[in-house]
Amino acid sequence: MRKQWSGKRSFYPVMLALFVVIGVLSGCAGTDDKTSERLSAIEIGKSIEQAVGLKDMKKQDLNKLQKLYKMDADSMDDFILYTSTSNVKADELAIIKLKDESQAESVKKNMEQRIEAQKIKFKDYRPDDYFLVDNHVLKAKGRFIFFAVSKDAESMERTFDSAF
Repeated sequence: MRKQWSGKRSFYPVMLALFVVIGVLSGCAGTDDKTSERLSAIEIGKSIEQAVGLKDMKKQDLNKLQKLYKMDADSMDDFILYTSTSNVKADELAIIKLKDESQAESVKKNMEQRIEAQKIKFKDYRPDDYFLVDNHVLKAKGRFIFFAVSKDAESMERTFDSAF
């Protein structure tokens, strides 16, 4: 009768099983508190673009961000902004990484003013876009501000949340 653990043939499956167990357990390990420090708004924006596609939206620059949300460039580390390619559509996506978390409330307040202006603009003119603006997502998570007006806003929000 052969011994079960003798020879090289039984060694490899045992090692393979051990590596799989270690891989699974290390994959379950939580992230450290520095995750949000390493993340950038651009990385999160790319993840969202891969998840939902932003083909009907155009990437915008700092001037557009300042115009829409009345933001100071010195208060941000980085950002990503997409708006609709057409002025008659309400679609927007903004992810802003602030230098200081304490600025989040004032930035959100500026964004809420933008939301109110958009509601007035679309209320009687384009009811479908008014619905999107009315059901927007605006949230702060640490130094990040997330704002989405889109039919895919929930998917965008899930992708944003999963980045942390």
